[in-house]
Amino acid sequence: MKNKRYKHIKGWLVAFSLILLPLLSQAQEERPVVRYLVQGAENNPRLKALFNQYLAALEQVPQVGTLPDPQVSFAYFLQPVETRVGAQRTTFSASQMFPWFGTLEAQERVAAQRAKVKLQVFEEAKLELYRDIRVTYNGLYYLQVATRITEENLEILKAFKELAQTYFETGQSGLSSVLQVEMEEEELRSRLEYLEDSREPLLTKFEQLLNTDLQQPISFPDSLWEEELLLEKEAIYKTLLAQNPRLEQLRQEALVYENQVELAEKMGLPSFTLGASYTSIADRNGVEMPDNGKDAILFPQVGIRVPIYRKKYKAMQKEALLEKEAVVLRQENLENQLLTELEEAYRDLLEARRRVALYRRLTSLAEESFALLQEEFSTGKNSFEEVLRMERQLLNYRLELAQARTDLNNQVYNINYLMGSQHETENR
Repeated sequence: MKNKRYKHIKGWLVAFSLILLPLLSQAQEERPVVRYLVQGAENNPRLKALFNQYLAALEQVPQVGTLPDPQVSFAYFLQPVETRVGAQRTTFSASQMFPWFGTLEAQERVAAQRAKVKLQVFEEAKLELYRDIRVTYNGLYYLQVATRITEENLEILKAFKELAQTYFETGQSGLSSVLQVEMEEEELRSRLEYLEDSREPLLTKFEQLLNTDLQQPISFPDSLWEEELLLEKEAIYKTLLAQNPRLEQLRQEALVYENQVELAEKMGLPSFTLGASYTSIADRNGVEMPDNGKDAILFPQVGIRVPIYRKKYKAMQKEALLEKEAVVLRQENLENQLLTELEEAYRDLLEARRRVALYRRLTSLAEESFALLQEEFSTGKNSFEEVLRMERQLLNYRLELAQARTDLNNQVYNINYLMGSQHETENR
């Protein structure tokens, strides 16, 4: 009955793992990154290997929960043993060993708990993969945004250069204005080359996470979104302690050793062997007896294993208790480590939020200033250098805003990973 139950659980998990992603709302499904999360979950070799290890651990349950194989023996007497009713020619015997009551169930519980440990290793790797895919996708999106912003500024500088040359040819400004625009162009072209060079290693990492060669360009949304946490800080702490897969792995591991203590107790109790033997008796020629040649059946045979060396089993129990204590201490240490990581990630998240708000305001002010300076320059109220300085400042603010949004999203992904959550927040 238990084997059937485990087979049912295993079959359900196999089917469920093919998706490896929670149900998302319609708004979430429209986000392009979701398709890459599914692709990575289906293709990533590390994730597939860990899930196979979990399935292999499940196969241990029916192995340890089954009785030992029965023993059957056959003997042929080279020198027949004479008895009153005839000579003994052959003997057949069969026996079955039965452990103490509950021993097999205890072994099953240990094996099942070990499988749960493997499952949590898989879950942690899955969440790590999802976080890495999101962060890498976000990085590629930032490079695309930064490239577009830089190209737009190059177009603006191109118009400025034509204007500066016209002013120089008409004597309204000196050659320095043209040279300054050319210097600014060179800086932007160098930055553009760096952005293009940065894309290749990030794209390679993205393809490795998905374990595929992308034939089509990566799909990005129209604008860089801003992720938000769905929980307050205190709720995040509680969720982390309750759901983090690494902590859950240690909790399941502690249960393994707890069950091993019970198993050691069961193994220290007697086990029994029941069997039967059959002996074939040959006829005694020339002898007239009522039982002449009658086969003798001996039943039953009973054996008992007496575990008299108690130190062995006491040592097994003590070993399991010490291992459990070690796991509990590791769990406490990991909790402290994760809470420290969460504090740092939350600090970086707040800083990213402040930077987003700051550069959003500065970008808006710089755009207004840039428009005013252009108008004033056309009427000769300020210098060309002031226009270029504001153009450079506006470019930096726009790039800083894109970087701040990227950092904000990455910290949300990291906090969700620490919480053991794979929830994708809706577009804001």
